[in-house]
This record gives sequence, C-alpha cells and structure tokens, in this order.
Amino acid sequence: MAMDEKLMDWHRAGHIYPVVRFYGWMPATLSVGYFQKVHKEINFEAVKKHKLGFVRRPTGGRGVLHDDELTYSVIVSEDHPDMPESVTEAYRVISAGLLEGFGRLGLKAEFAIPQTKAEREMLKNPRSAVCFDAPSWYEMVVEGRKIAGSAQTRQKGIILQHGSIIRSLDEDKLFDLFLYPSERVRDRMQKGFKSKAAAIDELMSELPSLEVMKKNFRSGFETALNVRFEELVLTASQEKEIHNLAKVKYSQKEWNYKL
Repeated sequence: MAMDEKLMDWHRAGHIYPVVRFYGWMPATLSVGYFQKVHKEINFEAVKKHKLGFVRRPTGGRGVLHDDELTYSVIVSEDHPDMPESVTEAYRVISAGLLEGFGRLGLKAEFAIPQTKAEREMLKNPRSAVCFDAPSWYEMVVEGRKIAGSAQTRQKGIILQHGSIIRSLDEDKLFDLFLYPSERVRDRMQKGFKSKAAAIDELMSELPSLEVMKKNFRSGFETALNVRFEELVLTASQEKEIHNLAKVKYSQKEWNYKL
C-alpha cells in the first residue's frame, strides 16, 4: 500500500510515467476499504488465528483476503488524454486491460454492468463486508460470477486503481474473517457466495503460474491501453521512502483501525 501511494506521489511530481504494477502478499493479508468500520465488521481473533497481515487500503470497497492471487495496480493522471473524467468510465478503460488478460489466459470474461435498480442500490448499500460478494461497475465476471475485484481512489489529480485476480480461494478462511449476526446468517451468505464469485482454479483445468499470469495481463494492459511498457527500477532513496511510509502510516493502528 505504501508503494502504491509513493508511486502516486512521484507520478504527480512528474518523476515517473504512469505505472502498471503486479505484486503479491507475504504473509497472506486481509485488507479493508478506506471507509470500512472494522470493529463492526472484522473478526480480529480469526485474523490472528490464521496468522494474517491486516491493512487498510487508501481505496474504497470492502474486505479482501489477499492470499493465492495476482494483485495489480494502475497509477495515472486524471488529465491523461485517454482517461475519462467520470469514475465509472475510468474503471471501464483501465479494466479493459484485465479483460484482455483473461482472454489471453483462455477465459471469456465480461464487464459487470448492474442492470436493475436493485443491483445498483446494492452497490451503494452492500449487505456484506466481503468484496467478492457482488461485482461493481466494469469488474470482471465469468459465467455471471465475479473473478476480479477492483477499487479506485483519486488524490490530488492522480488515479489509483488496484485489485485482486484470485487464483484459488479458501472460502472457509475468508468467511471466518467477518462478523455476522448469527451462524445462520454466515451459512446463508457463504452458500450464496459460491454462485456469485469464482477463482481461476474453478474455471480452468490447469492453473497458470503467477509468471504466466503476469505475462498475459501485462500484454493485456499494453493492448487495451495502447502502450508499450518499460521496466521501472526504483532507486535506493525511493525504496527508503516506501519503507518509511509503511512504518509511519500503514503499520500504525491509527490508520488501520481508524482510532
């Protein structure tokens, strides 16, 4: 999270070009959206039991278990000539890279477009703290099931969109991490989840490696955004800035728990 924030800062200052980044998590981590009320929604005993990291994202959205996945982030100026002004349309442009990437993996993904008034209302007032419980505008679905979750923020003229591309998922572990009015409610939500979300290993006979996924999604973003990527190598000074921000902000209870 600290690296995503610093990349925004450096792009805003004109030190770097727009960035597409792929990364993973060690240890597996529960991240929550910027606006989530964690003490009402998160089971911290389960977070500890499963030996997970915990961090609040600078973006919105709901809880995400980052475990066996490929995470991506895109950092670009709001005034980039190819970037629409509206948040929803910016999602469409950026997420086209995901659409292309899934196609290269052999998966026929589609944009999620909430059709009914009830579906759009659910996005405003989600019933669940779990991110993959329902797709938002222009997120990826395969056969009607959400396969990638994304979140976005805009800060001082810079867009950050990042999200999770799930390779495999331990549903019991995921649902352990949230608080419910009763076990009956949890059971109902977990059973319903299977029809709403899917991991790649459920949709492909052979699970691609992380390196294969990176290669295909990189090519997907290049095609969709009509760009050619160059590798960004951080300086020792930049690495130091990232570690310092992680220490003073993203490792602090005041940020993560909104104390």
